Amino acid sequence: MSRRGWVLFLAMSVIWGVPYLLIKVAVGEVSPVVVVFARCVVGAALLLPWTIARGQLRPALRHWKPLLAFTVLEMTGPWLLLSWAEQTLSSSLTGLLVAGVPFAAALAARLAGEEERLTAVRLWGMGVGVVGIAVLLGLDLEGAQLLPILAVALVVVGYATAPLIVSRALPEVPGVAASSVALFVTAVVYAPFAVPRLGEVADASLDAVASLVTLGVLCTAVALALFFVLIREVGPQRALVITFVNPVVAVLLGVWLLDEPFTLGIALGLPLVLVGCVLATRRSAPRVEPSVEAVDAAAR
Repeated sequence: MSRRGWVLFLAMSVIWGVPYLLIKVAVGEVSPVVVVFARCVVGAALLLPWTIARGQLRPALRHWKPLLAFTVLEMTGPWLLLSWAEQTLSSSLTGLLVAGVPFAAALAARLAGEEERLTAVRLWGMGVGVVGIAVLLGLDLEGAQLLPILAVALVVVGYATAPLIVSRALPEVPGVAASSVALFVTAVVYAPFAVPRLGEVADASLDAVASLVTLGVLCTAVALALFFVLIREVGPQRALVITFVNPVVAVLLGVWLLDEPFTLGIALGLPLVLVGCVLATRRSAPRVEPSVEAVDAAAR
């Protein structure tokens, strides 16, 4: 990747590793549906006026079909499914399942006819990354049920295919415009379930409210805008390799800020994840087309 690509990649890895910590603080006092609704409302409140002021809303809405598909696959569907699934699945298992997004993205890219080859080195890198996540978080199958696992599998499909929509069907739509519309639509969908519970926010502590605001500003509005830039800079497959690094950031923040233990699994899993990340993001060597002279020589 380019230097700009690495900067964006590392920024997104950190930013989308933070929500685990913030959500842990918020859900102690506020229901999950309100947390999701608050993220969308705060994010849309920041991005939608910017979109309107720059005259980008109407052009974005001309692509409403792929934009709606992106919204459903990236936010509306996955956030609801994850909230439901994590009522019964452990966070370890959920994190490991979501770390399979790059594999699903690679398969989706092949089916969509993406030009870039998925080399053996990149496949090895993704494999090493998944092993690192498994070591890092652990795999707790106790009490796991089929339906929640299938729900997370649908989340993986959504997260893997949504960036393809961005790169193929929304190349002319600015990231901020697409994000603002998606956040607004998702907020409208969640509103009937969250609005009756908004009193929970009024009764919440300052830490919980600050977590909700940070989720909306940094981890939603800023993150989504940067994610579009990252997709267009490095491609949808490499952009999704951040799913390897996000849990690492979450664990390190937990150790640092929540006094969670630094286990042997963290010590062994972290290097594997980082090595897998580097290998999985290596740029494929360009294909060399045979010259006319070479073809003539071979024919002789």
